[in-house]
Amino acid sequence: MKNVLLIIGLSLVTVAAFGQKKAVKDAMRLAKDAKPNYNEARALIKGALDNPETKGDAETWFSAGEIEDAQFTAENTKAMLGQQPNEPVMYDALANSLPYYLEAYKLDQLPDAKGKVKPRYQKKIQGTLGANHIYYLNGGAYYFDKQDYPKACNFFEQYLEISDYPAFKDLQFAQRDSNYMIVQFYLAVASTQLDNKDVAIKNLVRAKDTPYRQHDVYQYLCYEYLTNGDTATYEKTLEEGMKVFPDSSYYLLNLIALYLGSDREEKAVQYLNTAIAQDPNNSDLYQALGSVYEQRKELDKAEANFIKSLDLAPESPVALTNVGRIYYNQAVNKLGDANLITDQALYTKEKDAAMDMFKKALPYFKKAFDIKPDDPERDVLVALRGIYYNLNMSKEFDEIDALMNK
Repeated sequence: MKNVLLIIGLSLVTVAAFGQKKAVKDAMRLAKDAKPNYNEARALIKGALDNPETKGDAETWFSAGEIEDAQFTAENTKAMLGQQPNEPVMYDALANSLPYYLEAYKLDQLPDAKGKVKPRYQKKIQGTLGANHIYYLNGGAYYFDKQDYPKACNFFEQYLEISDYPAFKDLQFAQRDSNYMIVQFYLAVASTQLDNKDVAIKNLVRAKDTPYRQHDVYQYLCYEYLTNGDTATYEKTLEEGMKVFPDSSYYLLNLIALYLGSDREEKAVQYLNTAIAQDPNNSDLYQALGSVYEQRKELDKAEANFIKSLDLAPESPVALTNVGRIYYNQAVNKLGDANLITDQALYTKEKDAAMDMFKKALPYFKKAFDIKPDDPERDVLVALRGIYYNLNMSKEFDEIDALMNK
């Protein structure tokens, strides 16, 4: 009786396995039929993929890939014939096919019961992936244009996965050519649109040494580190970018801003002097250096740099205001000191010196105002009102005061 039961049990296993193998054949038939039914084919193959008796067979996974490829090919053929394909269906089938093919490829390399490796599907898979490889780039571009960045990333990643697959490294379609570099770049860019900075940084780091829009990649990477709060790596990347792109001011100016914002003025001065050596006619650099010296109370150096900035941009309201502010602040300080002096002669001398400074500041603020009379800067108005008040220019004071009140 036990032997009978055992035989019956073995027969059931054999029947179950046979049933799933038949399902694989039926699924392929449905997909390749003149009037294919891809959904029914998928339902059949899913049972075989889940069944312990067939899920370890390369044929099962290869067939699953073929079903997806059949639908992709059907839609892609429409496009080649000038007809309108269903692009989401086409690209979804393409995306679905790769995991099946790669699993089939892996199982196809396993030794048989005699320990021999006799791949059945290797060349077919290589041929299909070689023919379809470029369409993974196209799929990524399609979803990138649709601003569906998760799907765009998936296609770009699949393109790179095929190129990076160890077994394909010597095949022509898997070479790391210009398309590979383009895909790396757009995968990195698409990743920055995901809500996952770690993924964005990983893909940007991967692309940063590729000679395709490398400058853009470095700038994206700097931005991701900065907004992620990783100022140490942000600074390191800026310094690296400055070496890779010595002619770009982006890295230098952002380093300067970083140093100014973190109270490292000596570093800021050092890099500003480097920037000025590279671009001696840049008015903004002298403004920035003058501001550093002004913060450090080194007014002679601040004045010299502000005047140089103004020489290069004589119609700049900012440059005019910077020079005027140096003199205006000195005037205010001198007047404050004078008010503390009890000796009349010394008081008069110090007050006259303050008035001279107000007079020295006046033309700079006046010109800054005249350049933008319809939209003057409030700092310019405040300075002019103070100057007119202290120089007893009552008419001009009333005009500016009325303008400020308005």
